[in-house]
Amino acid sequence: MKVTILQLDIAWGHPEENIRRAEALMAQQPDSDLYVLPEMWSTGFATEPAHIAEDESTSVSLQWMKSTARQFQCAICGSLAIKTANGVYKNRHYFVNGRTGYVSCYDKHHLFRYGGEDRFYEPGEEHTVVEYMGFRILLLTCYDLRFPVWSRYADQLQYDAIIVVANWPESRQNAWQILTRARAIENQAYLIGCNRVGDDAYSHYRGMSAMISPIGKTLVACSANKPSIASFSLNLEALRQKREKFKVLQDRDIH
Repeated sequence: MKVTILQLDIAWGHPEENIRRAEALMAQQPDSDLYVLPEMWSTGFATEPAHIAEDESTSVSLQWMKSTARQFQCAICGSLAIKTANGVYKNRHYFVNGRTGYVSCYDKHHLFRYGGEDRFYEPGEEHTVVEYMGFRILLLTCYDLRFPVWSRYADQLQYDAIIVVANWPESRQNAWQILTRARAIENQAYLIGCNRVGDDAYSHYRGMSAMISPIGKTLVACSANKPSIASFSLNLEALRQKREKFKVLQDRDIH
């Protein structure tokens, strides 16, 4: 499965411009099976969503994800600030399978209290594991990365790869680089971490998006401080062989 990270510089509150920027990055690697966008990729990290979140039923960003995935027969994922039909705001991570037309989603469970995200958004209470090209993929969003119990591989939560989409600022860059590798190692899984670059009113974002191996090695990484892509073909059979040879998961704590 060939995966491409799209490390965007997000234009604040401008979905159409961010779609254009995403398309420009995609064009650099047009034959990927899966494209990964950052958290709230169409607007920026909007902790006060009243005049910036898109209505889910009319979202131009979600419609673009669907039509583009269908056109290129690929999958596209990333989170959006959306307002549901019942008026609730969600930081919703979509995984759009253009080959089947099926759309999966995960609502961010750990809302970023330090930044005020919990004041207006409703947290999700369920995990989402997507099946795509033989891989079982766990969806996470930004702050979720800090909480290993939530993402712990278990009998009821089995997966082969983790996708974390983020707006992770440069001031906490060290944590991003350590935690992405920790989640990969402890769960013996690939990790795909897509962060943004650029600036908003609150932070500077350095990016450092990367794909990490099940033993914590960086397989590929985006350039720092600029929009860029990184592509790598994940090997499911190699992962299975690694897990069979070095059976860490059999010794995991159940409680």
